[in-house]
Amino acid sequence: MKVARYLQWSVVAALATIALKTAAWGLTGSVGLLSDAMESFVNLAAAVFALAMVTVAHAPADDEHPFGHGKAEYFSSGFEGLLILGAALAIIWAALQRLMAPQPLEALGLGVALSVLSSAINGGVAWMLLRAAREHDSIALEADGRHLMTDVWTSIGVAGGVLLVPLTGWWWLDPLLAMAVALNITREAWGLLRRSIDGLMDRALGESEQAVIQRVLAELASEEVRFDHLRTRRAARHKFCEFHMHAPGRWSLSLAAARRAEVERALTEAVPGLKVTIELLPQSVEPVGLHEAARGA
Repeated sequence: MKVARYLQWSVVAALATIALKTAAWGLTGSVGLLSDAMESFVNLAAAVFALAMVTVAHAPADDEHPFGHGKAEYFSSGFEGLLILGAALAIIWAALQRLMAPQPLEALGLGVALSVLSSAINGGVAWMLLRAAREHDSIALEADGRHLMTDVWTSIGVAGGVLLVPLTGWWWLDPLLAMAVALNITREAWGLLRRSIDGLMDRALGESEQAVIQRVLAELASEEVRFDHLRTRRAARHKFCEFHMHAPGRWSLSLAAARRAEVERALTEAVPGLKVTIELLPQSVEPVGLHEAARGA
């Protein structure tokens, strides 16, 4: 499973950066670098949970889950968002303690060098994850990649700020940087939580994908065949659409089924990964039932 293999690399990167950033904090005593190290622990927990959820998401459909397990990926990004929020609160608490009792920093050169090395590792893995997320349409990979990229910019900002502390003599700058890190990752956490909630609430496909579906149906429509009541939804990498196809009542069942198969094939070719459900109806029939009740709810 390719998606899982990418997340395994994320776990390895998290372990490496934890070691480097913890060493940087131990050498310098910087609470800013401590906050950076704490975020790497979040990266590790998030990557492990994402790996577990992606494994569940790729399990085949069964009797209890006939539409598959794709939504498990949304739990991964939501869990990562909650972890980030927890880390932000811990960072702010540590920063407040240091702000009330500032301390000089030591061995900044080696400590910052270790932090920069960890940023390079995270940057490479984040680039790989975001590229794979686009290729496999995986929110779990995207969430982990975006979090790692946020960590990269955070580490760069912290390293630069920490180097300014001995130059300026502003020892309060170190805890202030830690608070800035906390606020930055809180913003990332909110974005992940919002996307997870949207996915679990059966959000419709994006505007561009809906436009492609509408264009294909418009091209296939004719005086004899029309389409209506289109609905779409996404479940992680899975995409669904359903609609009514109205055909002449005089058509044989085999002809109507063949035309419906053509429509389904055209849509799946235009939108890769799309799962299509078409309800075949006579031209004059406008059903009042489950679909209309759902639209009016």
